[in-house]
Amino acid sequence: MLIPSPWRADFPAIAALQRQGQTYLDNAATTQKPQALLDALAHYYANGAANVHRAQHLPGAHATQAFEDSRLKVSQWLNAGDCGQIVFTHGATSALNLLAYGLEHLFNPGDEIVISALEHHANLLPWQQLAERRALTLVVLPLGADGVIDISAAAELIGPRTRLLAVSQLSNVLGTWQPLPALLALAKVQGALTVIDGAQGVVHGRHDVEALGCDFYVFSSHKLYGPEGLGVLFGRTEALHQLRHWQFGGEMVQQADYHSATFRPAPLGFEAGTPPIASVIGLGATLDYLSGLDPQAVSDHETALHDYLLHGLLARNGVRLVGNPSLALVSFVVEGVHNADLAHLLTEQGIAVRAGHHCAMPLFKHLKLSGAIRVSLALYNDSADIERFFEALDQALEMLR
Repeated sequence: MLIPSPWRADFPAIAALQRQGQTYLDNAATTQKPQALLDALAHYYANGAANVHRAQHLPGAHATQAFEDSRLKVSQWLNAGDCGQIVFTHGATSALNLLAYGLEHLFNPGDEIVISALEHHANLLPWQQLAERRALTLVVLPLGADGVIDISAAAELIGPRTRLLAVSQLSNVLGTWQPLPALLALAKVQGALTVIDGAQGVVHGRHDVEALGCDFYVFSSHKLYGPEGLGVLFGRTEALHQLRHWQFGGEMVQQADYHSATFRPAPLGFEAGTPPIASVIGLGATLDYLSGLDPQAVSDHETALHDYLLHGLLARNGVRLVGNPSLALVSFVVEGVHNADLAHLLTEQGIAVRAGHHCAMPLFKHLKLSGAIRVSLALYNDSADIERFFEALDQALEMLR
C-alpha cells in the first residue's frame, strides 16, 4: 500500500537523514523542521539580532514586532481570543513548573491535586513535589483497559478537596486521546483549577482553548515542528490573576529599589530575562506554514499511516501493543524480547525509534513492563518509512528469537 506524503519535501532534514541511511520515526520526542522555519531563523540572525521590549533602536523594534507577532499567531492557533493570554517559557516542563510554583500559595494542607496514571514526568513531578512541600494529597486517576482515564472513577475521586486537575490531552505512551470535556466538567463543579498538558495533542489538529474551557494549556514548540527551547503557556485571564511570579530579573519588573519591587502582569511578568527570541520568531513561521496546509488532508494522512503501522505490527507473532493507540504513535513489546535489545538492532539498521519508559516510569510500573518500543509518526512520514521499519523489525526479531 502506497501512502505518500505531499509535505515531505518541505522538511529538508528528511532527505538529509535518508542520505545517511536513517528512517526517522521518533516524532513524539521531537520533530524535524520545515524550510519556512529555517528561513525565518536565518533571516533573523542574518539581518540583525536584538533584544526585545527594551531598545529604542531599529533592530530592537524589528525584533520586538516579530516576537509579538508570533505571540498573536500562537493565540490564533489556539483560538485564545480575548479569554486569556500567551506566555512564552523555555519549554513545556518549564511552564508546568511555573504553574506549580506560581499557584502554590492557593493550597492548604489536606487539599488535593488530581492527576492521572498516564502522565509524563513533566506533568507529574511538579505536582508531586508541590504536594510534598504543602502537605497536599496527590490523587491519581486510574485508567480503563483501553488506556483512557476512567470517568466513573474520576467522578468519585474529584471531590470537595480537589483544588487542581492536571492531565494530558494525548498520552505519549498509549497514543490515546483523553476525555477532557468530562474531566474538566467534574473539576469545575468543585471550583478546581484545570491544567492541560497538550505537548502531544497540540501536534494533531487544531484545539480551541476557549471552547475547551481549561484554565491553563501547555505545549512545547519543538514537538509542533518548531524550534527547541521554547514552551507555550496559555492562561485564562481569571486564572492568570491568581498566578504569582516565580522567576525574577529583567523585563518583568515595573519598579524596583534595593528593598522592594513591583512586577508586570502576564504575559511579560512571567517572562523574566531575555526570552528565546529566535525560537519565538521561528515558531511563528512554523505556524504560518502549518496554517497553509489542508487540515483534513493532514488528518487523513496521519490516520492512514497509523492504520498501516497498526495492522503491520498486529500481523507479527509475539507483538503486543501497549494500550489501544488511536493516533500518532504505537508503543509495543515483543514476547521474550527485551525492548533495549530490539532498539539496539533497529538502530543498527538505521531505524530511529524510542525505547524505554518514555518519561512515564510510574505508568510502566503500573503496566508491569520494563519499557516498550515506541514508533511515532509525523506529517512528513510515508508508507516507505514504515516498510523500512517492518523489514528491520523482522530481521531484528529473527536474530533475537
